[in-house]
Amino acid sequence: MSIKLGIAPIAWSNDDMPELGGETTLEQCLGEASKAGFTGIESGGKFPKNSKELLPKLEKENLKLCSGWYGAQLLKNSPKEEFSLMRSQLNLFKDCNAPCMVFAEITNSVQGDPKTPLSQRPKLTKDDWSKLTLRMNEIGKMMFDEGMPIAYHHHMGTVIETENETSRLMENTNDYVKLLVDTGHMLFAQGNSIKLVKDFSEKLIHVHCKDIRKEVLDNSLKNDSTFRQAFLDGAFTVPGDGCIDYIPFLKILKEKNYSGWLVVEAEQDPVKANPFEYAKIGYKYLSKTAKDCGFEIIN
Repeated sequence: MSIKLGIAPIAWSNDDMPELGGETTLEQCLGEASKAGFTGIESGGKFPKNSKELLPKLEKENLKLCSGWYGAQLLKNSPKEEFSLMRSQLNLFKDCNAPCMVFAEITNSVQGDPKTPLSQRPKLTKDDWSKLTLRMNEIGKMMFDEGMPIAYHHHMGTVIETENETSRLMENTNDYVKLLVDTGHMLFAQGNSIKLVKDFSEKLIHVHCKDIRKEVLDNSLKNDSTFRQAFLDGAFTVPGDGCIDYIPFLKILKEKNYSGWLVVEAEQDPVKANPFEYAKIGYKYLSKTAKDCGFEIIN
């Protein structure tokens, strides 16, 4: 069974807080991601919005576009309206042969709110659940027909945050709605990534490998922090630098025949956590651990 290793650009430049890594160029980000060993990278705010500009930059560093974030508001927009809003990003991803689009429902999300604690995040009513699942089914089919499946990302501060909410969404949507498991977000939400993989392996098409500094997480939960404050305090880090043991997680991925991307992602202040150094830590740990668990890594 083979996998590919990618990384997210958020360690170099943070789209939610442009002052973090604001001076860092895209060229530096791509070059260092490649030098650290990765063969793929997800998109970010500094990336060109058309493939004619982006592909040469990726090819120069021998990188593939391995996905990227899209924040939807299906509780407000119809699937057709949302599909129209995502069209330019969809075209870019298709041109770059990305395997999927990372997708999350962010209506009333507090993930980027500097004042609202995570305990005050939005919750879905019974009617909201019906609306969201129906609209997810519709837009999932539209994206699948375009050859660009959506990988639903459970995310702190959003309406789909916990293990139970993620499971409920997967159980109540059709086969066109696929799953992304993010180890850091699921641990932050006090959930179990391994159980999600076991329960929904047939829907799993993308994985974010984000680690957690347990002491910071415990303090964030105790103090009812905002999501922004939690990551500024250093809650997230790369695999191999936090408390998550990736061996059982990777073993269940292997058992379930996962063969997609493993993407290292860690929101950190680049002044405190040098992106290149942490990228190397993440790659070294994840590549060795994946191989030890029986995976072949495709370059």
